[in-house]
Amino acid sequence: MTQSFVPQQPGPPPPPAADPRRSPAVSEASRLLCAGTYLDDRFRDAVIDELYVHEERVAAPSLGVDAARVLAHALRARRIELGWAAAILALWIIAFPLTKGLVMFFALPFVLLGIARWVRGRSARAPLYRTVPAFLLRWYGRLTLIQTVLLLLVLALAGEETRWNLLSGLGDWGELLGLAVSGLTQDLWGVGRLEVWLTLAVPALLAWAVATQRGQFARALTGELSTDHFANLAADPAEQAQGARFRRLRDRIRTEQHARLVMYRSENPFCGAGEPYEPWSLSVELRPRKNLEGRAPEPLDNSAIMRHIVPLVEALRVPSPHSSPEITAAVRDRLRELEIDEVVFLPVDGLRMARAAIPYTPEFFELHRSSAIEEGGEPRRHFLRIRVGGWGEEIVTTVFVRVHTQGGMLMLEVAPHVLRPVAPLYRYADRIAHRYRHNHHFGKAVWALGQAPRAAGQSFVTLGRALAHQWRQLTGGHAKALPEGPWASVRELGSEDEASLFQEMDVSRYLKSVQDRVANGVTVALRQAGYETAEFEQKIVHVAEGGTFIENTKGNVTIGDHNTVTSKTFHTTKTGGDRG
Repeated sequence: MTQSFVPQQPGPPPPPAADPRRSPAVSEASRLLCAGTYLDDRFRDAVIDELYVHEERVAAPSLGVDAARVLAHALRARRIELGWAAAILALWIIAFPLTKGLVMFFALPFVLLGIARWVRGRSARAPLYRTVPAFLLRWYGRLTLIQTVLLLLVLALAGEETRWNLLSGLGDWGELLGLAVSGLTQDLWGVGRLEVWLTLAVPALLAWAVATQRGQFARALTGELSTDHFANLAADPAEQAQGARFRRLRDRIRTEQHARLVMYRSENPFCGAGEPYEPWSLSVELRPRKNLEGRAPEPLDNSAIMRHIVPLVEALRVPSPHSSPEITAAVRDRLRELEIDEVVFLPVDGLRMARAAIPYTPEFFELHRSSAIEEGGEPRRHFLRIRVGGWGEEIVTTVFVRVHTQGGMLMLEVAPHVLRPVAPLYRYADRIAHRYRHNHHFGKAVWALGQAPRAAGQSFVTLGRALAHQWRQLTGGHAKALPEGPWASVRELGSEDEASLFQEMDVSRYLKSVQDRVANGVTVALRQAGYETAEFEQKIVHVAEGGTFIENTKGNVTIGDHNTVTSKTFHTTKTGGDRG
């Protein structure tokens, strides 16, 4: 087909039903990322390091989420965890003199269990070279722990003669195996039953601390982070409990993350938009049509082409005609909520003003927009940003479109990006919290006792990371440093690499719809200005099966069935499927 066709749209789009969850600060993706700060310490530390420690870094665009609110809960979760870490370490310090050092009998099995967990790693499917040594260490640590508890129980319940025989045999057994046990047993002769019972109480107290901390996190997940309460931003205790530094950074983040002036780092200009999804570009010669009857074609600048693209893309919001207005109004396709705006990318490199001094006023943006849209520059770039947020903003499809005319050529650049769902652990936060809070006391006790051996080691790690953050914050000079572009995006840090089949189908549909309208807009602009469109239509061919041929920067891409694909790097023929 050689003519571009846009269906007749039935008037202006009806306003979609008001959805308070459309606000980025109360979106489902924001809620799950906030929940992730309580469940994933690595994610929490990465958020704090990017947005709180490195004060000089501009916040990455936050598409469908509010990074400031995620930071608020990250700081709150760390504050809670630091409090319990300090309490657990204090328990060990106090227990050492009270038990006359007897508590150190738990050190060996606890260390073995901690090393086993470290060797195993956090992967759901660890390789065999990790699982086997972790299994051996874990069970050796458990057997050692059982022996230690049995020993302490005998010391607490046995008489003097039984204790003497036991400690003598233990010393001989230690010397036989070359273990440093005989030295420890010499200290047990003067240990009373009170010290032994206090020693046995230490694991129970550790389990109580772990369970209480878990319960505090579970209350937060089922309280202010529940679907019923999260929409009330003003009542969020995480933002109310922070200091002046957070409030200052919160205001900056909320100004920067949704600004149309994108300050970027040259190494990753599209930070925050997700993974690139087959970006492509093409160029065509601007040739006057032969049937102009002596008239010269109209001047065609970048703004004119954009003016043709925007209405066609906006028309995707309009539902197709249905049998009744009620059915039309009931359409819930996410294309109805499609967002389209113009953005200007500016490099942070070389900027000599403070981060707080960067103006994000409409006047400053318009100054850059009016200049960047026609100049076709390298560092400063103008894009049309088309965004569709689906699945509660868990799937965000963004298409960046840039056009430029130079030397009788028209260049079209399209850079689709996709943000995939948040990590599965965060999506299961509600279930985890509900299961824990509604579990019976025996189940909670068993879980807490299983976590108690790693409590001391985890407390050391937690305090160490917090001290490292504080040290970098105090000595790094970040507060008065020259601004930097974002090194990481909160939304990308909390995302997984894959999406469900339904979600991938939606992404494909959004991209095909948007890119088709972009191509139609360019074609209409060329035709109305008096230029030939055959070359452009030849490079974007709508075949009978609905496939699209695109001259890709990495080769050729074809969408549809029964297509032949020839790549620039290797030659192959592929038939069938949706993408080649």
